[in-house]
Amino acid sequence: MDASRVRELGSALFDALCAGTTLPPLSRRYPDMSVADAYAISLHMLRCREARGERVIGKKIGVTSKAVQDMLGVFQPDFGFLTDTMRFDDGACVSLRGANLIQPRAEGEIAFMLKADLQGPGVTRADVLAATAWVAPCFEIVDSRIEAWQIAIQDTVADNASCGVFVIGEQHTDPGALDLAAVSMQMWKNGVEAGSGVGAAVQGHPAEAVAWLANTLGAFGIPFKAGELILSGSLAPLVPVVAGDGFSMRIEGLGECSIRFEA
Repeated sequence: MDASRVRELGSALFDALCAGTTLPPLSRRYPDMSVADAYAISLHMLRCREARGERVIGKKIGVTSKAVQDMLGVFQPDFGFLTDTMRFDDGACVSLRGANLIQPRAEGEIAFMLKADLQGPGVTRADVLAATAWVAPCFEIVDSRIEAWQIAIQDTVADNASCGVFVIGEQHTDPGALDLAAVSMQMWKNGVEAGSGVGAAVQGHPAEAVAWLANTLGAFGIPFKAGELILSGSLAPLVPVVAGDGFSMRIEGLGECSIRFEA
């Protein structure tokens, strides 16, 4: 895909984000689009966000668990960038309109805060754990600028891995204090159980997913940096969000977090 098309599509996704609208699936309009093309589009979308003052504070991994892959029909992980405008305080009430959320869904996952730089190739699970200051429960609210979530891997990659907003729980835990593959999560929507899962749902161990991302980004010359947040992927299927919903979750040994929504 030539550079002018990459810029056109990245700008179109950015405009859709700002307007709270959707686009037809890019993968259907451009069936020859490669995953590398999609990452180039995503990077242009990010440059548009940075141009309006947003600052990158981390990265996220998407489509890491079988439950989410089966739900979306996308069978390989992807990644996106987190900016400061995406982060809300634990317990926040988020305006769907104010946050430009279109068709949001909630994910419960584990966030990693890095204390040291990492750059692939060759990053291992042990490297990730050694470079992590703390882990915490996280709600990521994913969203898609693609009509009705009709996404192939190229669509979600181009759309910054379907990033929306996120909150991080206030309890911060040493990653060496427990087995992250064995921890269990319970999630509630409006007080009713809405999902559950274990750390092993994410590539066998959440730190394995983070290592995958470090190595994938390394191929693009993009490092992890100390002080960045890395969201490691959902432990359970995604749950739709509408105005008036409230979500809470607890991960064994890691604590709790919550988020609410209004129009």
